[in-house]
Amino acid sequence: MRVTVSQFATALNVQENLASCVRMINQAAVCEPSIIVLPEFCNTQPSYVDHNQAWHQALALNGNFLQQIAQQAKKHHCYIMLNVTLRQDLTRDHQNPAIKSNISVTSCLFSPLGELIHQADKQVLTGQESDFFISTNKVSGVVTSPFGQLGLLAGSDGISFEPSRALALGGGQLLCNSQSSFALDQSQLHDFARAVENNLFVATANKIGSLWQPEPSQQCLQEHLHGHLQGQEQAYAAAESDDFSSQSSRAEKHLMGVGHSQIVSPNGKVLAKLDHNEEGFVFADIDLAGVGLSNKLRPDGTKVIKQRRPELYQQQKIALQQATATEATLNDTVPETANVAIFATYKSDEQAIEDVCHYIENNLSDIIQLPELFFIADKAITHNTEQLDQVACLCTALIKQISAVLRPFQYVCTSLVIDGAHHAVLISERGVFATQQQLHFCQRYQWTALGSELEIIELPLEQGVIKLAMLTGDDANIPEMIKLAALNNIQVLLVPFDIQEASEVEFSLLSYAAEHKICIVAASREKSFAEAAPVDSSADASGKNLDTAKGSSSNKKKVKQKKSTGLIANVPAESALLNPWQSDKFNGYVNQPLVKYQHGKITKAVIYPLLRLKK
Repeated sequence: MRVTVSQFATALNVQENLASCVRMINQAAVCEPSIIVLPEFCNTQPSYVDHNQAWHQALALNGNFLQQIAQQAKKHHCYIMLNVTLRQDLTRDHQNPAIKSNISVTSCLFSPLGELIHQADKQVLTGQESDFFISTNKVSGVVTSPFGQLGLLAGSDGISFEPSRALALGGGQLLCNSQSSFALDQSQLHDFARAVENNLFVATANKIGSLWQPEPSQQCLQEHLHGHLQGQEQAYAAAESDDFSSQSSRAEKHLMGVGHSQIVSPNGKVLAKLDHNEEGFVFADIDLAGVGLSNKLRPDGTKVIKQRRPELYQQQKIALQQATATEATLNDTVPETANVAIFATYKSDEQAIEDVCHYIENNLSDIIQLPELFFIADKAITHNTEQLDQVACLCTALIKQISAVLRPFQYVCTSLVIDGAHHAVLISERGVFATQQQLHFCQRYQWTALGSELEIIELPLEQGVIKLAMLTGDDANIPEMIKLAALNNIQVLLVPFDIQEASEVEFSLLSYAAEHKICIVAASREKSFAEAAPVDSSADASGKNLDTAKGSSSNKKKVKQKKSTGLIANVPAESALLNPWQSDKFNGYVNQPLVKYQHGKITKAVIYPLLRLKK
């Protein structure tokens, strides 16, 4: 099937916006697409003075706007998906500007027959959106098409892992994602994370142009700016804004749709992209056969769908209830900073242990993170019962050797074989301080029993106490587990792992760190992965493929080898948080983790656990 995404601007004029939609649909139709995906808020700009204006801007389901879109779908014989504000009541029988109407932010899918076959209400309303709109809070299902299973997303629903995961569990193979964003977070990080973690295609259409209209009062301006920033980042910490009268021009400058509409493959590769904020469209030819979460395999052959343990994730409800109660007490004890280091030895067995001990003796870091089973180069040896017993004996000796060289309030995190099972461990000067048994099955450690719960650890440092969790094996690739840890108010996640896919550190872990505002320290032995150069499937306004116009061909692309290891993903320090309303140097990101990738044997960084509680 051929998927097309289109980007353009809208205003507070419904008829002009309808004309823009029709014009862009006609342009995109030149490439004969199977589906055209349009941006969020196609009928409006959600910057209203009052609830009367919001009502007048919203659409009736059987009104002219959507009828015109239906006619376009039938005319061009393709699916069309767009996002609009939709009236849920037939009338508004009063003119009180302070009374909210029942208006949803709804993605609508039209079939090639011109029929409205599916609606999906936006689940996460943020900032000013929640003042004017409602959410049904029900999970939208997927739509069956001749090409495969389609799912609809909008706005902040693409930032959190949960809406996409729900659609993937329902069989989704292509997520059509409408955005209205001034930030690059979605196009540079979250689109890729959603694609790879669910083994599906993501087609994102974003706005360009102004995302707000000047309003008559500074109070309205303040509410609007604050709302728009939170709209991009409810899960993130919203930047503060103090002097709005002097910053309105900067706000107008930065609240511009960033564009960057794109189509991403299940392995995290860009198939087509508009790498700018100008009007246009791009397309890519994709095949949904064999795509979807039920078909996702880890490189070691593990079926991801069979790794899932829904009963384990039910702990989230309990954690959510306890989170508020514990947050106040933790604020008084959590240190502002902690020093962490990743150490990756290139040696094996006893020599690897000696290498680590030598490093500890010459290092003052609070937490030293090692890879999973750091002293074993070939993890396949653990499948042999006799060799596994030898590994377990080595683990016992290792604990004694490492604890003997650790200082007070200094710790080493790795994974070991303890009592015949695979555990993440924290070692202190007194021996094993804490353990976390592997929670999800994976083929490379099929011999291990699995743990039954996530352990939350309060770790005393010289400067205070931090709350953390450890995940090993494939556990950190299960987004439900990261959320469970975050709901337990952890500030730091320690991950001794053995990297299986480059996307784990390029997208997934970074997306989870950004969504949940946690520091992640993940260490792995270095591995190399094949990296093919991206194929350019962009088109100009005439529908002519620019890759062909440039005379290039995808079969000329060379496959490179890219080395990947671990990382330290840090909650940004307050001094590093750039308030876009206070500076002309806005870098395009609202919530970008500070990342230091593991390089060589030693990688050091300062993390900021206290900022997790200030999100």
